[in-house]
Amino acid sequence: MAGGTFLTQNKVLPGVYINFTGKRQAVGAVGERGTMTMGLSMSWGTPKTVIEIHPGDDLSVTLGYDITASQLLLVREALKRAQTVLLYRLNSGTKATVTTGNLTATAKWGGIRGNDLSVVIQTNLDDEDLFDVHTLLSGEVVDTQTVAAIPGLVANDWVVWSGTGNLATTAGAPLVSGADGSVTNSDYSDYLSAIELYDFNTIAYPGTANDLKALYVAFAKRLRDDEGKKIHVVLENYTTADFEGVISVKNGVRLSDGTILTAAQATAWVAAATAGAAMNESLTYEAYDDAVDVGTRYTNSQLEAAVSAGEFVFVPAQEKAKVLVDINSFTSFEPTKGKMFSKNRVIRVLDGIGNDFKRIFESAYLGKVGNSADGRELLWGECAAYLRNLQNIGALQNVDPQTDLSVQQGTDSDSVYIEVNVQPIDSVEKIYMKVTVG
Repeated sequence: MAGGTFLTQNKVLPGVYINFTGKRQAVGAVGERGTMTMGLSMSWGTPKTVIEIHPGDDLSVTLGYDITASQLLLVREALKRAQTVLLYRLNSGTKATVTTGNLTATAKWGGIRGNDLSVVIQTNLDDEDLFDVHTLLSGEVVDTQTVAAIPGLVANDWVVWSGTGNLATTAGAPLVSGADGSVTNSDYSDYLSAIELYDFNTIAYPGTANDLKALYVAFAKRLRDDEGKKIHVVLENYTTADFEGVISVKNGVRLSDGTILTAAQATAWVAAATAGAAMNESLTYEAYDDAVDVGTRYTNSQLEAAVSAGEFVFVPAQEKAKVLVDINSFTSFEPTKGKMFSKNRVIRVLDGIGNDFKRIFESAYLGKVGNSADGRELLWGECAAYLRNLQNIGALQNVDPQTDLSVQQGTDSDSVYIEVNVQPIDSVEKIYMKVTVG
């Protein structure tokens, strides 16, 4: 954290600024958050499908690996903070396969994980006319079936069988030729089209391609401005966005086991932490879970320039990696849209109001309440209660529905016009202190 003395209260970086001097002598229900999404190229799992994952889920069958495996690094990082991860497998891959005798075993899904499968066929110890067919994953039995011939076999979580006739014993037939395949820009477009139908708070792109970053930014702007879905996109090093709906991560972190995460990989945690942060919370100076250092360190002047440019930066502190300041990429401040719109806590409040009002109106009012004075009064009461609730949890201050909220007849007979004035509460990030020595 920055520090030192101050002449005027104009510091950019969060910190404690202290001057020493001598003493003069004799003188409304808030919606839940916590859902993030990302599209990844993977080595196992259903392709082109949104998979809902929660902390504690057993992913060994769904994604082919235990959550501790390096192949699920980004999923693991996201689950450190997200309540729900909507994961989309971008690639289909090539399925591993093997033929032993008359039997062909084909991996259920494409990808290199299929190459860790093998088939062992043994004569059943109790009945020599039957066979025990074992499916092994990395040498461990994951399925066993006892059958008389090939038609008796049924597909399991790992292998699909084909062929006709009798079985022949084998000490081990490994599946081969499984491949992950490549991912194209159209695969990302398919992902964005699919995920648009879901409710989520943030979306991470853990890559570095600028054309795809631009695609994600356009997606965020359309959902926020045209569809009314107030989401955040998290990208690495893309302050070009200059948009309150885009967070630009500047650097990565080093985990306690020595793993180095790039800025692109760190987007998974940032998206999860942003999704999981409540409307009355800021991530400023929040520690990245299990990180002991940052990937790249910067000087105070470099950090000040980064914050001014709208970059989300990690800094080392107390043998941890911490968020310097919880900001987005918006920097084009103007009189009607000032610096507060660059603060993610403020945006979470404003986005929450937008998302919650939309949810409340659609679920309880649209098509259900008459557009009369009584109906509008009922709607006003709903909005007022919601705003008071935000004040009670410390998201808003100075709430006065009598002066800050109006619900009026719209231009058309079926429309309502609402005006709301709010004062979001930001977090303390700069402390200016005067210490008097007497």
